[in-house]
Amino acid sequence: MRHRIHLPLATLLVLACALQAGHGQRRTDPQAAYEPRSGPGAGQKFLERMAGDWDVAKTFFPRSGEPARSRGECRQTMIHEGRFLESEFVFVQEGVKSTGTGLIGFEADSGRFTSVWVDSRATRMSMRQSKDPFNGNEIVLYSAQLEPAAGAARRSRTVTRIEEEGRRILHRQYALEADGKERLMMELDMKRKR
Repeated sequence: MRHRIHLPLATLLVLACALQAGHGQRRTDPQAAYEPRSGPGAGQKFLERMAGDWDVAKTFFPRSGEPARSRGECRQTMIHEGRFLESEFVFVQEGVKSTGTGLIGFEADSGRFTSVWVDSRATRMSMRQSKDPFNGNEIVLYSAQLEPAAGAARRSRTVTRIEEEGRRILHRQYALEADGKERLMMELDMKRKR
């Protein structure tokens, strides 16, 4: 009877030692040699401040005529272990609903942001990237294309600022004209929900 009790106890002891030894070993990541891992940086801390639920006032400024206004809501969430900010927008203008999804990330090595936007109004994806390293106060993005577009490319610059101690986000998009001038094209005035 004594031998029967010691055998299961000895087996458990051997398993515990094996698990402990395996726990101390570092797991290898074969992909890291080609694509090294990177953690959140200063840009992610800025993006984190924008997470939450927002009421949105959207104003579109056409070349001529009165601005078009709509109201909406937005939920912004940090995803992938705090590396990216995902934005889900819903707008209603004159009874017509539209939706949009944004994703923005920050690359600590270059100090630059990259964003992608898709919405229910079109089938194209809109990409933007910063030209200069993050200044700690605002995100400045320029329209980008993966390949030359047929016809004239729409060029733009967007500026995003956090105001009122994190209770307001002001996002402005400017059209870059051929003569080098900028024209305010769209504004999102976002107020944090209580």
